[in-house]
Amino acid sequence: MVRLATASLVGTAIEFFDFFVYGTAAALVLGPLFFPTFSPLAGTLAAFGTFAIGFVARPLGSVLFGHVGDRYGRRPVLFASLLLTGCATVAVGCVPTYETIGIAAPLLLLTLRFLQGLGLGGEWGGAVLLTAEHAPANRRALWASFPQIGPAVGFLLANGVMLALTAGLSDAEFRSWGWRVPFWAAGVLAAAGLLLRSSLAETPQFEELSASGRRASAPLTEIVRDHWRLVLLTAGALAVGYAVFYTVSTWALTYGTERLGVSSTVMLTCVMAAVAVKGAATPFVALLADRWGRRPLCLAGCAASALWMFPMVALLHTAEPLLMFLGFLGSLLAFITMFAVIAAYLPELYEPRIRCTGAAVGYNLAGVLGGALTPIVATTLSDGGSGPPWGVAAYLTVVALISLGCFALLPETLPDPSEAAEAAPA
Repeated sequence: MVRLATASLVGTAIEFFDFFVYGTAAALVLGPLFFPTFSPLAGTLAAFGTFAIGFVARPLGSVLFGHVGDRYGRRPVLFASLLLTGCATVAVGCVPTYETIGIAAPLLLLTLRFLQGLGLGGEWGGAVLLTAEHAPANRRALWASFPQIGPAVGFLLANGVMLALTAGLSDAEFRSWGWRVPFWAAGVLAAAGLLLRSSLAETPQFEELSASGRRASAPLTEIVRDHWRLVLLTAGALAVGYAVFYTVSTWALTYGTERLGVSSTVMLTCVMAAVAVKGAATPFVALLADRWGRRPLCLAGCAASALWMFPMVALLHTAEPLLMFLGFLGSLLAFITMFAVIAAYLPELYEPRIRCTGAAVGYNLAGVLGGALTPIVATTLSDGGSGPPWGVAAYLTVVALISLGCFALLPETLPDPSEAAEAAPA
């Protein structure tokens, strides 16, 4: 389990490094480089628009790779998704700017961001099922939470590189070539991830499905016909997590640097510190889920998000590093109270023969609902005025309440003690 969990964590860290480095670049530099004819606000919105395309592609990636995972195994998904995302990310670092090739530059950026999202849409389902389907029932949430640490590691890697570059280079150097370095580094990381995953075994549940001839021939058709309500509920339930995370990790960077005059180095440091604590807390929250259940923690995380959004915006508006960090930390702890749990919760909600498609589609559709539009909506709501952007807080609170309602309609899936005892290692 340690080897499997490590491989899943490293893989998701690499893929989310690719995904997050684009979000940070969109917040800091892509607007003026690829949309120079726009006003500063319009350029930022356009850059966030290309950022959003990655989320739109993720459900399509879940359908494509979910079919592979349910028909041919979880293991092939881990290779194909990592290869696609890695290649697309390296290519982003090679795209000439608008000044060099004109309108072709943002179009290429858009295409490559779509391919990034397509690959990431397949990664989560494969990585989570690799651990969840191998894990003993009484520790399933704990082991399945390791892929959920990957996004925090990927974020810290992406922003750590960006922080070093913005601190070590002049603004002109960073805009000229420095922002490309993290995208090129993705190629080395992807090669290392593929090597690590080369020795992984297929999950026991998929092997059992193959041996019994019960694999789904058309998993998406079954999902749409028989489980559409579950998919919509899980997508709605998880939307708040995406909204909160990308408000902190993407929109707040732009707001802090452009509206509050805080340096990008300070903003990145505050966000990274909060993300580091969030990543460290993940397995401890998962242990609580193995003890008390999945649904109670998800409900608690939603409620905490709804209560914390106005304080978070107020703390951000102070432009004081410590207070901004505390605002971000409260938001991300509420976020991880839900997202440490869902790596076990979502697979348990779906039967094994359609699990790779169902869990991944619900997870990534939530990204469209909560993550794709949030930086754009937040940027629009925070434009103008000198006071705190209360509209952003109100928007996030409404999303949290909707997600709370969706979680309330989902069942508990905690294995009963007899199942846990039978599955636990001697």
